[in-house]
Amino acid sequence: MLAAVVAADRSAPLVSIGYPEIMRFQFPKVYPILDSAYIPSSGREQFLRRLGSSLADAGVRLLEYRNKTGAEAELLADAAVLRAVLPAGKVKLILDDRADLVARAGCDGVHVDAGDVSPEEARRLVGPERMVGAFGGSDALLPGILEAPVDYLAVGPVYETVTKQTDLKPIGPEGVRRLRQQAGPDRVLTAAAGVTLETAPLVLSAGATTVAVSAALFRHSDPAAEFRRWMAALQ
Repeated sequence: MLAAVVAADRSAPLVSIGYPEIMRFQFPKVYPILDSAYIPSSGREQFLRRLGSSLADAGVRLLEYRNKTGAEAELLADAAVLRAVLPAGKVKLILDDRADLVARAGCDGVHVDAGDVSPEEARRLVGPERMVGAFGGSDALLPGILEAPVDYLAVGPVYETVTKQTDLKPIGPEGVRRLRQQAGPDRVLTAAAGVTLETAPLVLSAGATTVAVSAALFRHSDPAAEFRRWMAALQ
């Protein structure tokens, strides 16, 4: 069933919207989001080294580090460890929210949600060479978002989620299909929230370029092995 559904999905497109870095990047079908809730307070650095190395070995090429509650020092320390084991040029490391820390953290870009800095401010802070992702909409695309200086648009929540607080109602695959129609065929859409390996083919065939997943990977004892399983199933 997985293969039959995924076969109908287009391969992830190369997207050029005027930013040199993104012109050379092909989005994978799975975009892991490492939430700080899955990082233990004890042995934190060693945990991140092992995890990051295993993810790189498993073929992860795009990873978001998300820490909504940690102090700036913790964000920078975590990012430094991840950057050390996720080779620059091989794995793009995206920092959630904190566009002002991207350069200091050695990250490749930032993801901003509604309520964070605007996409325009994020672009100003990180410059043209780094990636900027932004929340694109739920029931419909946000007004003017297609003109924003971003490299990808996150849409959702697709399903109920346990790793991120939101008041928005799930839009399901039909909502993803509606947003794809509004965005046109060439924009990168990352569909987030509650996506599982069983539902990912439906979301991709509805028009998502990639599925952003957190709990579905990092609740497992071996997230790298789980990532491999996802990628094998979604080929």
